[in-house]
Amino acid sequence: MLTLKNIAFSMMGRPLIDDASVMIPAGHKVGLVGRNGTGKTTLFKLIRGELALDGGEIELPNRARIGGVSQEVPAGPVSLLDTVLAADTERASLLAEADTASDPHRIAEIQMRLADIEAHSAEARAASILSGLGFDTEAQARACADFSGGWRMRVALAAVLFSEPDLLLLDEPTNYLDLEGTIWLESYLAKYPHTVIVISHDRQLLNRSVGAILHLHDRKLTLYQGNYDTFDRTRRMKLMQQAAAAKKQEAAREHMQSFVDRFRAKASKARQAQSRLKALEKMQPIAGVVETSVASFNFPSPEPLSPPILRLEGVDVGYDDNAVLRKLDLRIDQDDRIALLGANGQGKSTLSKLLSERLKPMAGVRHASSKLRIGYFAQHQVDELHLDETPIAHIQRLRPTEAPAKIRARLAAGGIHAEIADTVVGRLSGGQKARLSLLIATIDAPHMFILDEPTNHLDIESREALVHALNEYEGAVILVSHDPHLIECVAERLWLVKDGAVKPYEDDLDAYQRMLLGQKPANDKNKPEKPKAKASRSALQGLKADVTKCETRVAKLEEMQSNIDARLANPHLYERGDTEEIEKWQKKRAEVVAGLERAEALWMTALEKLEKAGGDA
Repeated sequence: MLTLKNIAFSMMGRPLIDDASVMIPAGHKVGLVGRNGTGKTTLFKLIRGELALDGGEIELPNRARIGGVSQEVPAGPVSLLDTVLAADTERASLLAEADTASDPHRIAEIQMRLADIEAHSAEARAASILSGLGFDTEAQARACADFSGGWRMRVALAAVLFSEPDLLLLDEPTNYLDLEGTIWLESYLAKYPHTVIVISHDRQLLNRSVGAILHLHDRKLTLYQGNYDTFDRTRRMKLMQQAAAAKKQEAAREHMQSFVDRFRAKASKARQAQSRLKALEKMQPIAGVVETSVASFNFPSPEPLSPPILRLEGVDVGYDDNAVLRKLDLRIDQDDRIALLGANGQGKSTLSKLLSERLKPMAGVRHASSKLRIGYFAQHQVDELHLDETPIAHIQRLRPTEAPAKIRARLAAGGIHAEIADTVVGRLSGGQKARLSLLIATIDAPHMFILDEPTNHLDIESREALVHALNEYEGAVILVSHDPHLIECVAERLWLVKDGAVKPYEDDLDAYQRMLLGQKPANDKNKPEKPKAKASRSALQGLKADVTKCETRVAKLEEMQSNIDARLANPHLYERGDTEEIEKWQKKRAEVVAGLERAEALWMTALEKLEKAGGDA
């Protein structure tokens, strides 16, 4: 259990958290939300003990392990798989000690502990996590130094997931993931065996992976039960009730004050007036709702062009004579809203660069309207802004003859107001930099707007503002994003980039996510359920027999595991120094544990079948 009692913290004289309290039970999955700059990352540092509280206390169970993605990403000659395996320091320490230990009793203790933590299946578990985050078997054997910073961040994430800390703190874990990795992470976190607190602006992740929302607002912490959508509804209702109560109280105050003003001087009404005056003084004011609105995005509308605005015929594209995508036959009209699906490395960014003329076709023909203007936003462009210049200077470079007042109006329309417009970019938040980059990308009113991961630095409210702006925009939208909510709200067509080809994906995003997770399609809720047929007596007897067989199988495997554990705990096994014998029994134990898991799953399935048939287990 994590308990925060009346904690307070200020940074550079500005209070971030003041007299905040919350209790999070063990095993809970919690999403930490709040506007950018409210102190969410700071709260993580306080929990980890990296910053000292100004007041209050934070309580954690003794020996609780806290884990999060390291700021220093792994880089060096060690393979990805070995890097992740090394994150389990207890396993690494026990294996190292096992190589040098000579005391048979200690060796037995080591082997039993290794068996308890399932050390012999660790490689398979680490490989599975790396695979879910986008690394195939070949990549897992390569050195960390071979990968870029973004990919190494994935390795750091894999490492902390593999180590399974008692309290897992994740700060925007999807920022370095593609859609496929994000979907895998959602499923993994939902099944994580310990406590998770995740800072995220990904609405779908907060809906599918957590069971509570911790809201940091106005320097206070409030825990809401349920996913993000439940929190959003509850909070909106709470704000509406608060606004209604404040309005009702204000009306009552005005009525009482009016009575006092009218009758205070009249002897016959003086007592009543005095009574109402005292009531007014005692009345505790209900705070009105003051919610700072999020600045909107405004993308200028282009003039209409005849369709299609862009067409590819038999196009090959790639780098250094190596084609990444081949034989592309695609058409884009001005009213298209297209999202690109596909794992990292399949060619989504390559296609985006081809469409925006940042890459030339190696073969085939790219037909485009002579008047076509294209806006292009990629995450790296945020990092390429001039840190020592103001937003005004950036726009002046693009519009040298434009009056300063008009430049400021442009910036304000994009959500960059006066105080931000005069601040050097190096001091702006990630979200403010992203707004500036989006403004630069659309300054010429493009007919087609290509966005490659536009939401990494935007909070949930700003993402909703972006959704609204893209839906109002009158040009074509080509979208690459790991945010399923953005794709669902904006895209009307899906293209799958896979195995060197780009093809329309005819199903919806939910079907794509199920495909990635290997799930079967959900039943159509609109179809009437067929009445359950009552199982015959002979059928029930058969199902009961299956349950009995499964129970017997589980009992036998548990007995086998107990016998093997006893043998592995016997010091005499290690006194003989027969390493082949030791490895044989360790391997047998791993096989029995795997068999037991399968047997228990079959047992549960048999019980469910019997229950559905109306039988009594």
